[in-house]
Amino acid sequence: MTHSVVFLDRDSLKAKVRKLNFDSAYTEHAKTSVDEVVAKLKGATVAITNKVPLREEALAQLPDLKMIAVAATGYDVVDVAACKKRGIAVANIRNYAVHTVPEHAFALILALRRNIIAYRQDVENGVWQKSDQFCFFTHDIGDLFGATLGIIGEGALGQGTAKIARGFGMKVLFADHAPPKMEGVEFTPMEQVLAESDVISLHCPLTPDTKNIIGIEQFRKMKRNALLINTARGGLVDEAALIQALEESLIAGAGFDVLTTEPPKNGHPLLDVRRPNFILTPHVAWASDGAMQFLADQLIDNIELWVAGKPQHLVT
Repeated sequence: MTHSVVFLDRDSLKAKVRKLNFDSAYTEHAKTSVDEVVAKLKGATVAITNKVPLREEALAQLPDLKMIAVAATGYDVVDVAACKKRGIAVANIRNYAVHTVPEHAFALILALRRNIIAYRQDVENGVWQKSDQFCFFTHDIGDLFGATLGIIGEGALGQGTAKIARGFGMKVLFADHAPPKMEGVEFTPMEQVLAESDVISLHCPLTPDTKNIIGIEQFRKMKRNALLINTARGGLVDEAALIQALEESLIAGAGFDVLTTEPPKNGHPLLDVRRPNFILTPHVAWASDGAMQFLADQLIDNIELWVAGKPQHLVT
């Protein structure tokens, strides 16, 4: 059988994608809008998507589609229930960002904990130049040593973040949650994690159960000097509640790499938050050169193994 493989958003991946090892017709599209999905996947047996949504309405019009290879770990862009009903295999990427995402999370933590953005702004505004001593103390500087890091999500990324935290001498708490749970992890009740953590970092998938897992109620239970870091999915946090928490000083700051709508072409409330204790980066925590090449290689592995009858990393 000759497969037709279509990559819907090739420009979303800055890496070399190797040639498939089986008889196939391979097509790449730089990007694809939602209303172009059916036309571009007509006759395709394998679809590759990073962020292009594949929902029930489109899948119903694609009878030849047999597999969806997601070029990411998160697969919320795919209607998994509809795929199960139609017998479409869905595979995602595993463990490709185990270093780059934790490193980005800690870049945000360090910048916020030490108020680096605020101090840089002071230097740019001439505060240092006007000082009558060699330094000045306009913002608090906190150590990580001895602080507590609460992690929501104990997968590879959560575990990688915990490893770095322990290297800084931090205490790590993994928030308890409903099954499935990673074996060998000691869990702490969520309420305790919220109350005791100096930093909370999110590393869980976006599901109906985790949507808005952090809202105004949770912010009110956190320490006033706590930081919230989100390098996972924007929908995990009630963004209006985050703005309120920052404005009311319910927390000391936040570092986000994700939004509920990406890219935010029509504006977004968090784009207007211009304060030194809030850092927003454009969903690049995953995007080190090494991580992207690992992803691209595993992406092709997933397709080739599925064709060979030895599928890996299936979510259906």
